[in-house]
Amino acid sequence: MTDERLLIDRAQQGEMEAFRELVERSKINVYRLAYDLTGNRHDAEDLSQDVFVKAYRSLRLFRGDAKWSTWLYRITVNAAMDRKKTKAQKYLTYHDPSAGEKDDQELMPHDPEPSPDRLTDAGLIRGNIERALEALSAKERSVFVLRHYHDLSLRQIAETMGISEGTVKSFLFRAIRRLRKSLDFYKQDFGLENE
Repeated sequence: MTDERLLIDRAQQGEMEAFRELVERSKINVYRLAYDLTGNRHDAEDLSQDVFVKAYRSLRLFRGDAKWSTWLYRITVNAAMDRKKTKAQKYLTYHDPSAGEKDDQELMPHDPEPSPDRLTDAGLIRGNIERALEALSAKERSVFVLRHYHDLSLRQIAETMGISEGTVKSFLFRAIRRLRKSLDFYKQDFGLENE
């Protein structure tokens, strides 16, 4: 029996310290997924808290058929889709490049001191990508984020979302097609219009 499985068993028996340890081990990955699904830090923090509250309340239902991380990813994706439905966001949020959610130097690894123009451009590009992602359906965005931001296999995504691999492929195909269409103007900006 793994260390994680022992912690889960202890948490299911009501030991709060074991559950705290599980949260501690999982909180960064849950937050990253929540951020990728919501697009902003505030909503990601709220969603992450909701995920762990739901995980605690449903802990007795966890049978261990899937990995702990897969189970949490499923809760996160479902909670994000529920929020999107109830919130019915019809506005687009501006992504402030100076807010520090993602390190701008990650976008420009060969430029240790990016110029203000490059930081502004990176922020605008991220904002355009975020708006394009926001236009996707909740399931399309979830599948795209799990595949391309979190490197889950199609099988893992299917397991996480409780859908077939064929459905995952369909959502992924539609998401990529819609993102390409939304971001098509970059082809002209980068001289790629013939590709």
